[in-house]
Amino acid sequence: MQTEFDMRGKVAMVTGASSGFGVYFAQLMAARGAQVVVAARRVERLEQLVEEIIAAGGEAVAVAVDVTDSGAVTRAFDVAEEQFGTVTVVSNNAGVADPKLARKVDEASWDRVMNTNLKGAWRVATEAGRRMMAAGVPGSIVNTASILGQRASISQSTYGASKAAVIHLTRSLALEWARKNIRVNALCPGYFPTEMNEGYFATPAGSAYIEAMPAQRIGRLEELAAPFLLLASDAGSYVNGIALTVDGAHSLGHV
Repeated sequence: MQTEFDMRGKVAMVTGASSGFGVYFAQLMAARGAQVVVAARRVERLEQLVEEIIAAGGEAVAVAVDVTDSGAVTRAFDVAEEQFGTVTVVSNNAGVADPKLARKVDEASWDRVMNTNLKGAWRVATEAGRRMMAAGVPGSIVNTASILGQRASISQSTYGASKAAVIHLTRSLALEWARKNIRVNALCPGYFPTEMNEGYFATPAGSAYIEAMPAQRIGRLEELAAPFLLLASDAGSYVNGIALTVDGAHSLGHV
């Protein structure tokens, strides 16, 4: 615990905490002393995660939330404050994808991706920011974006647009809230093993895609630990408004 990534005294909310990055970031912060509120729609998975965190010596509580519902987001923060106090760290992970060629994207698909990835992230971040300011406490918000918000990719026009908007939202909030000592940064991962992509990478096409990457592999979740904690913890106290890419040079390649 005696490291620059010490999270003791922090109350952290993690959205999208029923799978993938959300699970990992919740465990990561709890292991370093944060009191963690795990939030997502699949409550049974959240309860299992809470049990695992507590068994490992951490503190956590689960709360059901759909980030497309502003009332649910408000209630999630109310539960967090009742249990642990003001949320001072946010890991904003809730997201969906619907890969399609742009000409085949319909409005229902567009709206689902944007309402979750962009509007959901905005709801959570602004609710957190308002409460931090009302309590007069410093904080850190880490929005999970993507390298697809920084570069174009076939069949990812909607997802990419949503993540590019998240990056710009991140910068705007960082600029507005810097004087309140609230930092807002974006983490832009390349490909890591998650529910969203594991099926594809198990196919011949997915394997060929990996071989064409500069590193010829996808990332390991533990390779996100230090980048994430830099943004979430006080170790990065003067890091604000950045989009931190963690992709093994993937975005510099040709695939």
